[in-house]
Formats: sequence, C-alpha cells, structure tokens
Amino acid sequence: MDLFDKCEATVKIVQAALETGIYPYFTPIESAQDHRVMINGEEFIMIGSNGYLGLAGDPRMKETVITAVKKYGSTCSGSRFLNGTLDIHVRLEKEIAEFFNKDRAIVFSTGFQTNLGIISALVGKDDVLIIDRQDHASIIDGCRLSFGVVKKYPHNDMSELERILRSIPEDKGKLIVVDGVFSMEGDLCDLAEIVRLKKECGARLLVDDAHGIGVMGENGRGVCEHFGVLDDVDIIMGTFSKAFASLGGFAVGKSDPITHIKHAARSLIFSASMTPASVASAQFSLDVIKTEPERRARLWEITDRVLNGFKKIGLDVGESETPVIPVIIGTDEICFAFWKMLFANRIFANPVISPATPPGRALIRTSYMATHTDEDIDIVLDVFARCATEFGLAGK
Repeated sequence: MDLFDKCEATVKIVQAALETGIYPYFTPIESAQDHRVMINGEEFIMIGSNGYLGLAGDPRMKETVITAVKKYGSTCSGSRFLNGTLDIHVRLEKEIAEFFNKDRAIVFSTGFQTNLGIISALVGKDDVLIIDRQDHASIIDGCRLSFGVVKKYPHNDMSELERILRSIPEDKGKLIVVDGVFSMEGDLCDLAEIVRLKKECGARLLVDDAHGIGVMGENGRGVCEHFGVLDDVDIIMGTFSKAFASLGGFAVGKSDPITHIKHAARSLIFSASMTPASVASAQFSLDVIKTEPERRARLWEITDRVLNGFKKIGLDVGESETPVIPVIIGTDEICFAFWKMLFANRIFANPVISPATPPGRALIRTSYMATHTDEDIDIVLDVFARCATEFGLAGK
C-alpha cells in the first residue's frame, strides 16, 4: 500500500468544494486584521477574527514593532534555552507574572506549543489527566504526548467530573485541563465548581484562557478573574495571537512548576523563540489591556448588541456569553450554503463543521472586535436576517 493513497480522498473533497464555490478556507486577506479587510480587491466586514481588541492595525502597534526590529533584527535564530533569550522576553515574562499576581511566567513561540509543553512536561505515565470533551485540539495533543492516562467528561458536566476525580486513587497525580472560553461556541467553563472539586480531590488545575484574557474580568485577566478564583488556579495558559494581536503563548503560575516547564518542555527547548516583533507587539498589547479599559467596554457593548440582535432574528446562538458568538445551522451542507451567501454579501465569517462540532451541529462562528463600528453591526445584522429568511432559520 502506498502511504499517500489516503490523500486522494482529501484532494477529491477539496476539488469538489472549489468547483462548486463553497471552499471557505485559506482565503488570502490583503490588509491588516481589522474590522474591515480587503479580499480580492473588495472590502469585507471581518467577523471571523480573534483580534478582540482590534490592535493589529493600531499605528502605535506598528511603530512599536518597527522599533523592535530596528534594534533586535528579525529573529533570534535559536531557542530560548540556548541563544534565543532577549532582554525583552524576560521583561514580558516579568510583567505577565505581575499582571496575574503569580510568581513566574514563561513565553512560548505559539499558543499550541504552550499547551503541548505544559502538559507533556508536567504529566507522566503514572498521572491522570481529566479534560472536557470540547477542550481545544492543543490540549488533546498535549495529553497524547504526556503518556498520562486521559479521562474525558461530557461538556461542562460537573457531576461526571466529580465522579471521575473521586474514582482516581490518591497516590496518582491529577491534572484538570479546561478551556476558560470554549472557542467554537463562546460558552464558559463552570470554573468556580471546577476549583471547588480540584481542592476537595487534591488535583491541580490548568486553565487555557486563550479567548478570555484581555476580554473577561474587570482588569482583563480573563475567566479566572471573572469567576473570582485567580489565586486558586495553579497554571493559566494564554496566547498572544488573540486579544494581544501578536503570536506566541505563555504559562503563568507558582515558581516551581513554571521553572520545571521552562527546563522540561520540549516544545520550548527545541523551538526557535518568539521573534522580536512578536515580543514587542505582545508587550504593547499588555500595556493597552492594563491602561485602556474602554476597549473592553466597547467590545462588550458590541457583543451584547449582536447577541440580542441574533436572538431577535430567531437564530440559535447556543450558550455564548462572550464575543465568540456562534450561529448554529445544523447540517454541513446548509452551513456552507449559508456561509456562501454571507461571503457574497461581503461578510467574512467562519463555517465550522464536524468533527470540530458534533454531527448535525454545524455552525457559523462569528467573533467581534472593539473596533467594529455601529454601521458594521447594522450591516451584519441585516445580512444575517436575510440569510436566515433564505434558509428558513428565522424565528426558529
């Protein structure tokens, strides 16, 4: 058997989608990731980006990055472990730790690598991982690399989480790993209850707050601050590719586990470090998160308006409580057709089908930025109302 035989099925699916005009992936964008973007020379309203604070195109951001590149060049040409640590890496880690009131932080080159590194460094073959079935793919892959026993509980099912925790022998190390904001449907984990159970059962807790930091909480510290449990979460993982408008990730917590991760995470030790431009842009965004709360306020104003607007149309938005707002469609075929009509009306959103969602729960994933204008939202709601009517989804 030829190893590449399995590739033919994928190629056929992609070709068929391209021929029918319903291939929504790898779309080249010709401008900065802002509330409006250029695609094929036309202007689209962007509601498919995770740049929640709208900082990617900020002139101050651009100047900050240019200054960093002038001083440090384009790359570090090595890993953090050896030659790839700059003074700005160290400064960023120090300020992240201070922001979360934790001992130490360590930054990685991507968010995906961060979860791989944390989980595989901490969990061994005699330990147990307990995860939500809707946790991010990076968590799933981190579990695979760890050699630990993996136990999954149904999405946000706290009774099943408790049953699993109480069934694990006391002599086993236990790590609960959960998304703070679930990235497909924008709902929150039941963090207060998870913290209670982890304390009662002697487990440790890692919260992947990629979509919460900069967005949730009075000071933008994410879901841990939102639920008032910042001091009770052992390790917080975040990314720089969302609200921070950069690239990279970080882990923050007490000194001992962070020091261990720093010296044991293969995805850190054997990867080139964050580029100077990425570090500088992450630092700039951290400063904005701390000093410009009006951006979060505007983001939540937009979020509330869209949530209420979609509900008024009669669209199913699931349990979203965040700027990630799904429109649950149903079948994959209707989802792609719905997406195509949005795109024809110059609305950029993301169709999500199985296996990223359960079968029959295909959805249009929308997400919003502080820089969206009232006119943008007027147009989005109008187009979605027309699409909902076209596909019989209005008023359901």
